[in-house]
Order: sequence, then C-alpha cells, then structure tokens
Amino acid sequence: MEGDLRLGYVSLLSLRYLPRLLGAAAMELPGLRVRLHQDSSAGVADMVLTGSLDLGFVRDLSAVPAELVTSVFARERVMAALPTGHPLAGAEALDLAELRDEQFVLPTESALPALRGQIHRVCEAAGFTPAVRASADDLTGLLSYVASGLCVSLLTEALLDLPVPGITYVPLCGAPGRLESTVTAVHRPDPDPAVRRVLDLATELYGGG
Repeated sequence: MEGDLRLGYVSLLSLRYLPRLLGAAAMELPGLRVRLHQDSSAGVADMVLTGSLDLGFVRDLSAVPAELVTSVFARERVMAALPTGHPLAGAEALDLAELRDEQFVLPTESALPALRGQIHRVCEAAGFTPAVRASADDLTGLLSYVASGLCVSLLTEALLDLPVPGITYVPLCGAPGRLESTVTAVHRPDPDPAVRRVLDLATELYGGG
C-alpha cells in the first residue's frame, strides 16, 4: 500500500497516541506516507469533510458534521488538576464535591463546548455550580491558570504525559466524578483502504470504545 494519508489531530494526541500509531503504520505499511496537520476539533472535521484531510482524530463530537463517519478511538478519564500546593493535591482520589468552594478555569465554549458543558453538569450533580474565575481557549492557558495557584480545573488524563511544574492530577471518585473524554476518529463515507487499515491499527493499539 503506497501513497499519502493526510491525518488531522487535536492537541495532546501527538503525545499519547500518534508516536505508537505512526510506528505501527510504518512497520505494516512502509509505502504509506502519513502527513500530519494539527487543528481544533472543528477545523479537523471541516478539513475531512472538504477532502483536505483523509482522516481526523477529534475530541469534540459537537464539531463533527453529520455527513462524516465517526468511531470512538480511545477513552480517557477526566481528573482534577490542582496547584501542587493545594491541600488536596496529596490525596489518592477525591470526591468532586470537595471542590465546591474552589475557583475554576474552564475551556471556552468555542474551544471545547462539549467538555465545558459536561463539567458544568457533573458539578451540578455533585451539588454545586462551579465558580468560573477564568476561561481559556487553549491548553497552555488552562495549565497556566492552574499552575499559578489561582484555579483548579478538570482535565483529561492525557496530560499525565505532559508534566507541568506546579500542577498535580488527582483521580475523581464517586458517581458524579465519572467524567470521561472520548477521542473519536472521523472520515468520509467509503474511505480508501489506507484509512481503513490505519483505523484498524489504532483499534489494535488502543482498544477503541
């Protein structure tokens, strides 16, 4: 199998998933050249729809047009991201209700509307409305607010692969804390064999849904 596969992805996937996937693709499909493009979920989905990309990995399904085919590529826990000096930073796990009095930094509506909405819903299920001190439309902004000691947040466990000084991640426990972030593969109907094989490799490596 030879040719080019144009693959789009959102931030962080390059750290947790792409290295192994690219290595597996190179071993099994040595004639396939994978060309990478990073963008937002909406940007990746639009480029797949228009044919600028062949395959995309996104986090926010609300950004995916109905004309595209979707399949869950991986699932990740969402964890509490706390300043390292926070009293709860040393806990093995915490109940979400323990953060009721904290100031939160959340992704903006334009960046990750699905995750932002999910965080609001799960906090309300835990008995409180999150006090949103700040919003950020990119990962560096979210991490900067937490590392500054000004805010806490709820972020995907993929960030464990990107240690940031001043931030500690603590798992959530209890029913309201069962937050999950999905990584979804998107492609046009009737994909070519290269897209199908790379999707098969991704499922073999990461288990899909």
